[in-house]
Amino acid sequence: MLPEYKLLIFDWDGTLADSVGRIVEAMNMAARAGGYPERDDVAIKGIIGMALPEAIHTLYPELSDEQLIAFRQRYAESYVALDAEPSPLFPGVLESLEAFRADGYQLAVATGKARRGLDRVLRSHGWEDFFDITRAADETRGKPHPLMLEQILAHCGVGPAQALMVGDSSFDLLMARNAGMDSVAVGYGALSLEALSVYEPRLSIERFPELRTWLDQRAH
Repeated sequence: MLPEYKLLIFDWDGTLADSVGRIVEAMNMAARAGGYPERDDVAIKGIIGMALPEAIHTLYPELSDEQLIAFRQRYAESYVALDAEPSPLFPGVLESLEAFRADGYQLAVATGKARRGLDRVLRSHGWEDFFDITRAADETRGKPHPLMLEQILAHCGVGPAQALMVGDSSFDLLMARNAGMDSVAVGYGALSLEALSVYEPRLSIERFPELRTWLDQRAH
């Protein structure tokens, strides 16, 4: 028997919002400002989804704790400057999320963003109260540790078998696996579907509305 999903959990950057390019640019702006070598797009896309301190450490393992704090501040300033007009949602996201809500699904966000950044983008879309719960990397354990998802499940009163994690990075899909949860891989964000296939997602999509079509088919 197919699982009946009750809770849909979404990553933000590269899954709901088209922000991957800005993340890459902000990371290299911060590197230049600190006198560090830039990293290529592939390397930076590979850390998207991680909490920011871990992401910077992965790209620049030679940094001291003090240098990492300074780099993190430069990145935050660069990203906010680039994101003066918030990154747009991917095509079909708004309509699909509204349809999911109308269909009775609980909705959540699990992101590598910090709470301050997440609240800023939620406000920009008028979504302060849209999701049942949102979790940010600086208020829990970072991906791929499952704590973020476990907290969301507990808040929503839903078991892992009734929840679905939707994301564009290896950290999203590994987090879902670590929580005993099914996942959906999206191929329009940080990583390709080929790269994500090794994590055995239940569904792989190239356009966000394909998730709605798949869930509708399962419900009938």
